Amino acid sequence: MRTLDFAPLWRSTIGFDHLADLVDSTLRQATEDNYPPYNIERFGEDHYRVTLAVAGFGVQDIAVTAEQNVLTVEGRKPDGAAREYLYQGIAARPFRRVFNLADYVQVKQASFQDGLLLIDLVREVPEAMKPRRIEIGTAASSSPQIAQKKAA
Repeated sequence: MRTLDFAPLWRSTIGFDHLADLVDSTLRQATEDNYPPYNIERFGEDHYRVTLAVAGFGVQDIAVTAEQNVLTVEGRKPDGAAREYLYQGIAARPFRRVFNLADYVQVKQASFQDGLLLIDLVREVPEAMKPRRIEIGTAASSSPQIAQKKAA
């Protein structure tokens, strides 16, 4: 089952058009290869970590880019001296990994440790977007005072 019918959903929602694009692009990416392997971890309510296994790559061979709601990790080994392998089990081919980020998720830092690329993410919702409690007043105290002009 590769096709999904979102028509009933779109009839009752407004402004979620990007959701269909996101689902469609995810289904298309499923056919791509899974190199390099990665993990996505969650630490608490708003902290995440993406870990990519990038054995054979150095810090200078990897580019991490964050723009709007997309995190892109690209790796490319420089063309060096040609080697003659009897067996090559460590892949060093170029890669490009794209992660779609939710609103207000920001990349905090990226580090390289033991052949793993660690990318820390945090969701920082602006204060204006956070839920706030509204005080309920009495009808007498909350009714607006309307000043009437006297006709001259």
